[in-house]
Amino acid sequence: MAAPIAKKEIKRLSVQPYEAVRDDLRSGDLIFCSGSYLFSGLIQRFTGSVWSHVGVIYRDDALSRVFVLESEAGIGVRLAPLSKYLRDYHGRNRPYRGQIVVGRVRPGLDADQVRNAVSFGMDLLTKPYDNSEILRIAMRILFRIGRRTRDRKYICSELVDECFHSAGVRFTRPDNYISPDDIWRNECVGMHSRVL
Repeated sequence: MAAPIAKKEIKRLSVQPYEAVRDDLRSGDLIFCSGSYLFSGLIQRFTGSVWSHVGVIYRDDALSRVFVLESEAGIGVRLAPLSKYLRDYHGRNRPYRGQIVVGRVRPGLDADQVRNAVSFGMDLLTKPYDNSEILRIAMRILFRIGRRTRDRKYICSELVDECFHSAGVRFTRPDNYISPDDIWRNECVGMHSRVL
């Protein structure tokens, strides 16, 4: 289980250069973000956690690329190159504003579990996100309630949870809602490295 962590503790972790950890990243690893954006702050406040975002690492050795599979507010489910994510977040020639830590599910996932988890998320790529969904997301975070309908609109932690559920991995949660911190605190998740 990854222990609860404070922003100060994250900042004290040594930052590993992406190039130093890239070869060790695996499909199925988790990326946890502690953002310094307005929406990140709201998520952190409502969930009582430093984490504002979570995604799944997808490594494509044929393309020699490492991606983040995530659900991004205002965008929806997407696949973004991790290297671009770290240095040019949202095309603004600036890195992600905050800290990023890589987690790993233990014991390791087998090839079928990884394929199932990533395939589930890939099947959702390009699903549109309407702007009114942001308000519904904020309300779900504020009141810690899960989705009542399967409308294929996910907040980040719901996408990660359902990807792993499709692979036979169940994250425990305190109630019907799952946040990035709920995933971080699961006994099967361990910290790998801080990359930003």
